[in-house]
Amino acid sequence: MTSLLSRRALRVLSAAFAATIAATALAGCASGADPATAGSSADSDAGLGDLTVQLSWVKNEEFSGEFFADSKGYYTDAGLGTVTLVPGPSTGAAELISGSADVALSDAVSIGSVVASEGAPLKIIATTYQKNPFTVLSLAGGADIAMPKDLIGKKIGVQDSNSALFKALLAANGIDESELTIVPVQYDPAPLISGEVDGFIAYLTNESITVAASGTEVTNLPFADNGLPFVAETVTVTDDAIKNDREKLKAFLVAEIKGWTDAVNDPAAGADLAVSEYGKDLDLNLDNSIAGATVQAEQLVVSDETAENGLFTISDALQKETIKSLAGAGITLKASDLFDMSLLDEVYKENPELIAYAG
Repeated sequence: MTSLLSRRALRVLSAAFAATIAATALAGCASGADPATAGSSADSDAGLGDLTVQLSWVKNEEFSGEFFADSKGYYTDAGLGTVTLVPGPSTGAAELISGSADVALSDAVSIGSVVASEGAPLKIIATTYQKNPFTVLSLAGGADIAMPKDLIGKKIGVQDSNSALFKALLAANGIDESELTIVPVQYDPAPLISGEVDGFIAYLTNESITVAASGTEVTNLPFADNGLPFVAETVTVTDDAIKNDREKLKAFLVAEIKGWTDAVNDPAAGADLAVSEYGKDLDLNLDNSIAGATVQAEQLVVSDETAENGLFTISDALQKETIKSLAGAGITLKASDLFDMSLLDEVYKENPELIAYAG
C-alpha cells in the first residue's frame, strides 16, 4: 500500500496534470457528464480478453457503477473484451477458486473466513464500499433490536450466504449462538413482517428501505457501528490472477472507477439503469432503487479517504480496522494475507487524473 504521504503528493501531481490537459473535464465530472477519456496503458491495447464478474447480489442499484461502466463503454475503452456480470447471491469465493469467475464482488468477512480456514488463494484488491451496509433489521413496533444485547432470546432470520457474517457479529459482541435462535431464511423479508422472526439480516440500502417504504417503521442494528466495521463489495481475485493477469485487472479497475464516479454523481440515473435495463426482470421499484442508490453513494462509497486518494482505496487504517473486526470474530489474519493494493496503486500512478476524476 502506498503511504498516505506519497498518495497525497500524487494527488497534488494529479491536480496539476488535470489542470493542464482538461480543465473542463473536471467540470464535466462534477455535473455527472461524460468526462474526458482516461484509462490505463491498457486503453490502447486491444485483446486483453473477456472477464466474468460474480456479483454478490441480484442486478439492482447496488451495482450501478458496473452498469455505467458497461453501458457507457468504459470496459471496452479500457481494452477489455466482453465483461459478463453474473448475478448472485454469492460470496464469490467458490466461483473464483473454480475459475468460473475472474472477479468477485464480496466482503472482507466472507473472503477472510475462507482464506483463514481453507488457505484459499484469494486477495482483496479494492473495495466499492468503505463501510459495510449489513444490518439486523427489525420492526420498531416489534422486537425493536437497537443494541447487540437486544439479540439475546430473539429469533433471527439469517441467509446461508450471510451466516459467517452474523456469527462474526455475535462473536464481536460476546454473544453465544446458544443465547438466540438462528432461523434459516431466504432474502425476502416477509418472515420479519409476518412475525416468524424477530430480526432479519439485511442491507441498509435494500431491505431496510423497502420495508420502511411499505409504511412499517423499522429499527436497524448496523454491523459497522456495532463492533464489526469492515469493507464490503470488495473486488476480490485469485493470487494467480494478480500475478498473471495484472493488465486485465488494472483495466477493469480503471473502468470501475469511471463507472462508480458516474454512480456517485447521479444515483438516480444508476437506479434507472438497474430498474429499466439490467434488472428489468426483477420488478424493481424505482423510488426504492433511487433511495438505495443515494444512500450508498453518500454514505458507503465515498469518504474522506476516497476524496483524498481515489475511489476503491483501502487505507492502511481501514485494513487494520477490518483485520481487527475479523479477529474479534475468530478469523485470524494479517493484512497482507487478505489485501493486495498494488494494482490499484499502479492504476493511480499510471493515471493520476483518475484521482481527481473520482474526487
